[in-house]
Amino acid sequence: MDAKVARPMKMIAQLQPLRELVRGWKANGERVAFVPTMGNLHAGHASLLSAAHLHGRRVVASVFVNPLQFGPHEDYRRYPRPRARDRARLVAAGVDLLWEPDVGDLYPDGERTRVRVAGFDAVLEGAARPGHFEGVATVVLKLVNAVGPDDLWLGQKDAQQARIVERMVADLFVPVRVRRGPTVREPDGLARSSRNAYLSAAERDDALALSRGLASARAALERGERSAAAVARAVRAAWRRMPGVREDYVAVVDADTLQPVRAVRRRVLVAVAARVGRARLIDNFEWEP
Repeated sequence: MDAKVARPMKMIAQLQPLRELVRGWKANGERVAFVPTMGNLHAGHASLLSAAHLHGRRVVASVFVNPLQFGPHEDYRRYPRPRARDRARLVAAGVDLLWEPDVGDLYPDGERTRVRVAGFDAVLEGAARPGHFEGVATVVLKLVNAVGPDDLWLGQKDAQQARIVERMVADLFVPVRVRRGPTVREPDGLARSSRNAYLSAAERDDALALSRGLASARAALERGERSAAAVARAVRAAWRRMPGVREDYVAVVDADTLQPVRAVRRRVLVAVAARVGRARLIDNFEWEP
């Protein structure tokens, strides 16, 4: 991450001093951009932070590995938490404030409230990971209510998550603008992800099937293909050459409603998920005829 500004980064764990600092900035007329993360930062996060700097005078980042969005057999306990490295990268990115809440800060004793965006949370990743997006929506609402930013920055790689948060913000009249940063890729096309660290060298080669399959789907659409089934077949044809790729889903859905389509007549999301070794990877692109 390249340096953005010379201001020192403040680090806060508690809620009240966080709110007081942000309120002071906003009282001075400074626009505040917020980038929530689970840490283990990579170039995708750097891209979001750079975009946030372009639109906000102050940039707040949070690092919180949210237990509510992990299933009982998922990787919550082994999820990478390189705290010192993450802090150094956020300093280099020119972040003004790093908020590092503890689990007990966001989920204190007696806490019971959950947020669900009905329908949006039961397809794609939601079908594969029941309860995941309830955990995402709940923690994002908590984080946004705590920080009170003008802009909330999310990544396109997690397109379903971004759409769910957009719907939640609109439905609950949350006074924040949700912005999306583009998916950041390695030079060979692999989407940047914290879970790429789980891949061996051979598995990483297999993981390229996700981006290559999507490239085949995009090429089919650009040639005039409008059958969603044919677009999905283009993805799977690329995957057949990679035996280490185990499909979870290949889907063509309406980009707004996230519901499956039979024919591509408006903006769609082409989304894929697969397991490679012990890593579960996702990727996608949006396309409009």
